[in-house]
Amino acid sequence: MRLAERVDSMDRNRSVLLVFVQASSGVDGAASLDAGATKGLLSMLKDRAMSGVIKRAQFAIPPLSLMILASVEVPGVTQEFCDLRFDRLPLDRHWDLVGIGVQTGAARPAFELAARFRRAGTKVVLGGPYATIFPERCREHADVLVIGEADDLWKELLEDLTADRLKTEYRQKAFPDLSLDRPVSKSMLDIGSYFTTNVVQTTRGCPFSCDFCSVHVMNGHRLRHRPVDAVVREVESSLEKDRRIFFFLDDTVNADDAYAAELFSRLAPLKIRWVGQSTTALGENPALLDTFARSGCGALLVGIESLADESNHAHHKFHNPADRQARCIKAIRQAGICVYGSFIYGLDGDTAAMAATIEEFITETGIDVPGINLLRPIPGTGVFDRLADEGRLLHGRDDHEAFRFSWAQEMLYLPKQMPLDEFIPSYTGLTSRVFTIGNAVQRALRAPTLRSAVLMFNSLYVHMYSLSRRDLRKQLAALGSGLAF
Repeated sequence: MRLAERVDSMDRNRSVLLVFVQASSGVDGAASLDAGATKGLLSMLKDRAMSGVIKRAQFAIPPLSLMILASVEVPGVTQEFCDLRFDRLPLDRHWDLVGIGVQTGAARPAFELAARFRRAGTKVVLGGPYATIFPERCREHADVLVIGEADDLWKELLEDLTADRLKTEYRQKAFPDLSLDRPVSKSMLDIGSYFTTNVVQTTRGCPFSCDFCSVHVMNGHRLRHRPVDAVVREVESSLEKDRRIFFFLDDTVNADDAYAAELFSRLAPLKIRWVGQSTTALGENPALLDTFARSGCGALLVGIESLADESNHAHHKFHNPADRQARCIKAIRQAGICVYGSFIYGLDGDTAAMAATIEEFITETGIDVPGINLLRPIPGTGVFDRLADEGRLLHGRDDHEAFRFSWAQEMLYLPKQMPLDEFIPSYTGLTSRVFTIGNAVQRALRAPTLRSAVLMFNSLYVHMYSLSRRDLRKQLAALGSGLAF
């Protein structure tokens, strides 16, 4: 390149597009595994309507990871954001670089989108969980890979873009220092498209080692904290544009009791409403529980998983003994906080008796929104590798697309304690009893707060678990016919 061309290139503003790719398997809408089958008009209209409701309500929050990247400022670079749940892909504009975050459940559509831009001559960078855990599977689909948490890497990459020296790989050498102030901008968002844009993360990392979870694989076991002052400033700034409910996206918002107590004591005067995720151990900490309630906590998702210690222990989950679960959940609800209780049915210690145990537990504790999921062996997790080694996966271990998340809840593995022809009827019978319109209404009426949201979630789940039962019964029929699935 001649000197004049080099100077002109360095002076030119670079345009970067960040794209959120929705999962193709139903997590972003009411898709079923049977989506290609012929349906009646009423069924098609219902699925389409429910998909729209889900996108606008349950799942419609912006992806914080891309918001963080879009907030990185480098002279000579303009960044824009495209959420494919709501936005049209701006193919009529020139982009110097397109960044795509790759989730395991959206790897195929992410690769297809990358190929579309690359055919048009646009450089593509892939990052996110899948690119971090399986970089070699992503390399052929990208010009650049970002491996690991990208907070620091993204600035380096954008500076290299302006200097025409992009590398083919940017790899995290150490976890980013969360004590550094990194303000997150919402300027790239269409606020009206989302249920709320108030998404906040205060910590990263997880001290636990559950083998079905990828958080500790991605973010490490050491809990890293953002400064409380920085979080408070971010919440105050967010309130200027969006006064709706806040989502604290920490995987365990009560993982550090002292930090959580300081943070939410500081947030109490702001009079926000918020939801998050915690362990049930919160119910044994009255002071922190009171702080959460006074700071505006409306609901918490708690991971109960199994009600049998042997099942949880088989999957390296030791921090929620079964004999404490009911007492803790009742305490949280008595503090005026709704509980979303998340179960995993089909862990290695679960027998057919577990279905009745779960149903009785939901009734006893008054859980406001139950979620009863099948074990999802996600590629990159310990349970995936173990089930593959034991010959219990129903698809090849290299067929990652088959192990996407889907509301159809198809079986992906062989349970340890029950054959499939016993396990599937046990699960479908449980969900048919738990998720009814009558139960949805009763849970909303009993909810300590957020009653309309409780009704919405439970009503949606009546529909979503009906998709699960339909597809699981088809799988069982295929099994009975001796067909592979």
